[in-house]
Amino acid sequence: MAGLRLRKPVVGAAIAVVAALAVVLALVLSRGSPEPRRGASTKPPAAPTTTPSPTPTPTPTAPTPAAVSPFTGLPGRAGPVLAVKIDNVRAARPHTGLGAADIVYVEQVEGGLTRLLAVYSSQQPPRIGPVRSARESDVELLRQFGRPALAYSGVRTALKGFVQDAPLYALPPERVPQAYVREPGRPAPHNLYLLPERALAAAPAADKARDIGFRFGAEPAGGRPVNAHSVRFPAAQYTFTWSAPEKRWLVTMDGTAARTTDGKRVGAPTVVVQHVTVRPSAFKDSGGNVTPYTETVGSGTALVLRDSKVYEARWSRGGAAAGTSFTTPSGAPFAFAPGPVWVVLAAR
Repeated sequence: MAGLRLRKPVVGAAIAVVAALAVVLALVLSRGSPEPRRGASTKPPAAPTTTPSPTPTPTPTAPTPAAVSPFTGLPGRAGPVLAVKIDNVRAARPHTGLGAADIVYVEQVEGGLTRLLAVYSSQQPPRIGPVRSARESDVELLRQFGRPALAYSGVRTALKGFVQDAPLYALPPERVPQAYVREPGRPAPHNLYLLPERALAAAPAADKARDIGFRFGAEPAGGRPVNAHSVRFPAAQYTFTWSAPEKRWLVTMDGTAARTTDGKRVGAPTVVVQHVTVRPSAFKDSGGNVTPYTETVGSGTALVLRDSKVYEARWSRGGAAAGTSFTTPSGAPFAFAPGPVWVVLAAR
């Protein structure tokens, strides 16, 4: 009995504590959130503002310089080098695609006539011609271009192996028939034309344009004013007449203004008359005429036509694989006018 009397007060106290806690909790729940003080704003606090970091100003970069052709000094692609041997007798004119050539070489052939060796890289016309046979001296002349493609039609039997084994891509019709077409409106053999795109597809590793010694720039000091200049071969004649409106020398062949099949005049801002040794070779044509060999390795004098003037110059080429440099009489590099160049390989 004594134990029971001791527990009653404890239980009663516990019940009282629990009841008090319940009352407090009920009061809190009934009041909810405390009311704001009078005068206090009921708007939610503004989000903190952040100052954006300044965008950095991009550093200007220098513009990428446009590619310049080492053959013309003009902006243009340094494409693969394609040389084409072009017929140049009266029956072969007017020519097709000649105006797109970067360089045109004039060479003496049998009977005192001439042929053209046109070099293309910056531009690729759809058709070139008429195409004729190559010569022994073409191999030496083209060595300075690395390993170019050479399109030609025929070569002396004794020279076939020589040309095909040379450091170039020989592209005669028998090797790439798909690259040639006949023009029915012209008499043979002056009616064979090259399709350059197909020809270069057969020589995908042909070397691209590189420095062959040409330099371009402002007109040099000196020079003698001249309106026209003629170069004579035993059976051919070229006259170059200055055109101020076109700023180039217009070509006349054998007394007739040279035009291409699209009606445009043939010409170039720079014409080089390179005095070279032209000697007989060991070969003859079908008519018994000795094939001349034009030596383009060595040195000698030259005349340069540019900007309505003629200049004395010198040329030098140390070896077949080397380029040809042109200098003033004092030894400074001679600057050609930017644009296509004609080089007339005239006998000394």
